Amino acid sequence: MSVRVGMVSLGCAKNRVDAEMMLYTLREAGFELVADVAMSEVAIVNTCGFIEDAKQESIDEILELASLKKEGRIKAIIVTGCLAERYRQEVMKELFEVDAVIGIGANNRIVEVINEVLAGKKQELFPEKTELSLCGGRVRSTPFYYAYLKIAEGCDNCCTYCAIPQIRGRFRSRPMDDILQEAEELSRKGVKELILIAQDTSRYGEDLVGRSLLPELLTQLCAIESVCYLRVLYCYPERMTDELIDVFAKEEKILKYIDIPMQHCSGRILKLMNRPGNRESLTALVGKLRERIPGITIRTTLMTGFPTETEEDFAELSEFVNEMKFERLGCFAYSAEEDTPAAKMDGQLDETTKKHRQELIMEQQQVIMAENATKQIGRTIRVVCEGFDRFAECFFGRSKADAPEVDGKVFFITEDKKPKIGDIIKVEITDTLDCDLMGYYRE
Repeated sequence: MSVRVGMVSLGCAKNRVDAEMMLYTLREAGFELVADVAMSEVAIVNTCGFIEDAKQESIDEILELASLKKEGRIKAIIVTGCLAERYRQEVMKELFEVDAVIGIGANNRIVEVINEVLAGKKQELFPEKTELSLCGGRVRSTPFYYAYLKIAEGCDNCCTYCAIPQIRGRFRSRPMDDILQEAEELSRKGVKELILIAQDTSRYGEDLVGRSLLPELLTQLCAIESVCYLRVLYCYPERMTDELIDVFAKEEKILKYIDIPMQHCSGRILKLMNRPGNRESLTALVGKLRERIPGITIRTTLMTGFPTETEEDFAELSEFVNEMKFERLGCFAYSAEEDTPAAKMDGQLDETTKKHRQELIMEQQQVIMAENATKQIGRTIRVVCEGFDRFAECFFGRSKADAPEVDGKVFFITEDKKPKIGDIIKVEITDTLDCDLMGYYRE
């Protein structure tokens, strides 16, 4: 009888892809994969360790599984992912119910690790980060109509607040031929939306040829007949070249949606973050994108409460948000991460101030997004149907302006024909629900 293995994967989509590759390795080795980790014999927690809230979520998940282990429902707990890589021996020391802690470079040894822990041997494996494979099979955990396509691993940006280079290592681009092959395979299996991800997608290829190959990669992906839509996440503002913008503008398969993490607009704060740019350059970039790519949806990420951020710095950020009117925006309060340069800086702000400023930015953005949503009333847009909400008694889905998990929804009703999950349909927008849209399914 095969061993039942369940996995909980936390954090970003990049971590999700790592989890999917481990699941594929396990399935090929003959393990039985179960969706409900509480029904497993071996439970794997693929952790996130990026910021304090993510670390706490990972720890809470481990503790919950530990209680099931005490009840005899689970035989072993294995911790993988960023928290495992970052804190190594501390995880086993502080959470004695854990049977194995392995770094990201040991993901391809997950079968060996499970066999060892089931034999009663605790495991701690931390090989070189470069042993994390960029290629290989996956057991996809996303709905059939979209999939993440990881094009690189690690990061060379070295922002002073970020521990990712320490956790994930240097930036490594995946071979283009392998990306193209997987994209074609996924599209032929019914995936309609391929979402390109990396810590910095716009850096793709720099480690291979000394310049970004993202424009070329996107062009070649668009040339694959079976590919329907491409969505690109995590492009850094300083790498939004004219060449890349031209590709976005001319290729119909690329959704007119781009995620550009800006973090702040104050030139002084950005310099302390080890990031280029200032309010003037960022404003110019947004203007260029909107001029060259009409109808584009721009998503950005901002941070409040970075060390030494003054009331004047925050006021400038607030003015910037109101002026730019980003279609999508997320804001986080700065988290002082161990062993990062920013954590050692003078001028650390108290948690109340950081959080309050974050809430103010998000309140501004809610108003902007509500206004943008109202402008959609009367339009007919394309929506991918994602399910039926039995409480609201209506269907829901996403527009091209919404990425999975981070953006909004479109709720709609229909009188006759019922759409299937994954169908791309037309919805006439008739109303709004806060920042979400509401409408009717029109054939």
